[in-house]
Amino acid sequence: MSRLALFDLDGTLADRQSALGDAVTGLCKAHALPPAAEQWLRTELADRATASDFARLRGAFGLRVPVTDLWQEYVTLMATAVSCRPEVLEGLACLRAAAWTIGVITNGAGDIQRVKLAATGLAAMVDGVAVSADLEIRKPDLRLFELAASRCGASLRDGGWMVGDNSAGDIGGGHRAGLRTIWLRGRPWPDGLPAAHHAVNDVTDAITILLNETE
Repeated sequence: MSRLALFDLDGTLADRQSALGDAVTGLCKAHALPPAAEQWLRTELADRATASDFARLRGAFGLRVPVTDLWQEYVTLMATAVSCRPEVLEGLACLRAAAWTIGVITNGAGDIQRVKLAATGLAAMVDGVAVSADLEIRKPDLRLFELAASRCGASLRDGGWMVGDNSAGDIGGGHRAGLRTIWLRGRPWPDGLPAAHHAVNDVTDAITILLNETE
């Protein structure tokens, strides 16, 4: 079995939800936006954020700030707020020491996802990154998994693992890519989707499973 481990970013390696709350609050305070705008943003950005969301915000609440400025402000705020727990970084370092190749495969806009990776220290821990905006496709599209493996200097033909919290995107996509899978529990499991090979409560538990594969 190949020692390739692909990880989802948001909700798996990094805490996006806490960062989202802080970033939205900061943006709304900076522009004196009403509570309705903050709630609108929290709802609209719950799963992902793109510059087009801020074009709609601008129109809905009469902002005069250019969309590009709003988006860059949000990206900067997210970079400041996003976090990856030290024990997760330590676990990835252990994987690297055990000769694992580590990749990140994530849906989202390229600039903000790469800013998160840099801000959390994750960028230094991974061998390759594939962001959905790179190909204008999203997980579970097989092509994104192929890109992630390629950027890690690996091939899906040799197998490996996918770790993530999204049942369809991460686990379903991982199955489609021929990878073994580890699901982080939290969201309801959909009917008809084959089960993950392992289900855990924390990404550090997933890393432990991978490390035990080397024994």
